[in-house]
Amino acid sequence: MINKAEFEDIKKDLLSFEEKREEVIALSRTIIQLSKKIIYAVHRTDMDKAKSLIPEITKKVKLLPEKNYDTGMANVAKQEYVEALTFFEFVKSGKIPGRKTLDVSSDQYLLGMCDLTGEIVRFGVNQAVKNNKKETEKAKNSVEEIYGQFLELDLRNGELRKKSDQIKYNLLRLEEVVYNLKK
Repeated sequence: MINKAEFEDIKKDLLSFEEKREEVIALSRTIIQLSKKIIYAVHRTDMDKAKSLIPEITKKVKLLPEKNYDTGMANVAKQEYVEALTFFEFVKSGKIPGRKTLDVSSDQYLLGMCDLTGEIVRFGVNQAVKNNKKETEKAKNSVEEIYGQFLELDLRNGELRKKSDQIKYNLLRLEEVVYNLKK
């Protein structure tokens, strides 16, 4: 009546799927940790350390499969990757690489950019503490520019819309910091 061989094949498929899912989760966690290390190094002005981690994280991001295996971890990992590399480039050169350079989807890029503004705020506040008005202004102007670009997008209600609202508050915080520096 029941084809037992069929169920054995299904069992193997399910096991294979679960193994791949766990691999994606583990790889994503590694990418997220590397992202945090890069951001931490940049905030500590250890650009050499941050730069040394970039080839490793880039290699690992390329290993992420297109299939998500019932987990959003790979998507989160790519967002964190965008945040880390754009922050590194922002501090290093004042430029922000595009999504094609980073080889990520539009959603992953935009979500990472939302998080980037939080790191730029932290950078700006640290610069204000050092009384570096020029870098604090640069941080504010950058978040302002990002916010302006997001205002041009027609975002539906969802994760991206919610995260993009953070940009406005990040900009307000930096505007306050710049204002206080000018007192």
